[in-house]
Amino acid sequence: METIISKSREILGKEAATKGAGLIREAIREKGEANIIVATGASQFEMLRVLVKEDVDWSVVTAFHLDEYIGLPITHPASFRKYLKERFVDIVKPKEFVYVNGETDPVKECKRLGDLISKLTIDVAFVGIGENGHLAFNDPPADFETEEPYIIVNLDEACRRQQLGEGWFPTFDDVPKQAISMSIKQIMKAKAIICTVPDLRKAEAVKKTIKEPVSPLVPATVMRNHDNAWIYLDYDSASLL
Repeated sequence: METIISKSREILGKEAATKGAGLIREAIREKGEANIIVATGASQFEMLRVLVKEDVDWSVVTAFHLDEYIGLPITHPASFRKYLKERFVDIVKPKEFVYVNGETDPVKECKRLGDLISKLTIDVAFVGIGENGHLAFNDPPADFETEEPYIIVNLDEACRRQQLGEGWFPTFDDVPKQAISMSIKQIMKAKAIICTVPDLRKAEAVKKTIKEPVSPLVPATVMRNHDNAWIYLDYDSASLL
């Protein structure tokens, strides 16, 4: 995993988006299409603002996203479907965007998503890491062994408090306790991983991700086992390195 440190979150976002867009274009040149994973959350704002302006033929791109709360309607401000529809899908209009629907039977939804993504090779996965070191909604201790592409997960307190702290929910009790998440093994199947992690509040998680042994206790450490992974930091998130 290569580490890139930028002066600001704006520069970080630009560099991550530029690298990711280049990888998408490369996939399109090689096979005429590309398959990607798009992340959500406050950490992805700057990256997505640049990515949607990149010179990419989105008409041949199929995209998935990492996770969604169980039981949360798409109209809720915290819905990841809403987030991506407004910040990505409606702007670039990709060939297909496969939403994670948390309002239906979660077991059947995991199977539906798994059947779809298992047929494809993911060229680029855009991800972030949580304050607790999670990757997607795989909170510690994460399941590094399951072969299922999407799984039902219980969100730990630290994860739920992060969502509250970012302003997505009015109270802690409003934060859902379960979600559908892409699994660790499925994320690691991507040919390339672009990890965008700004902000001082992520500094401890970044330090553990880069310095501590690869372990389910710090799920993001698994990216160090990937041959083509880049983690983009700003001075704040890199301050404990």
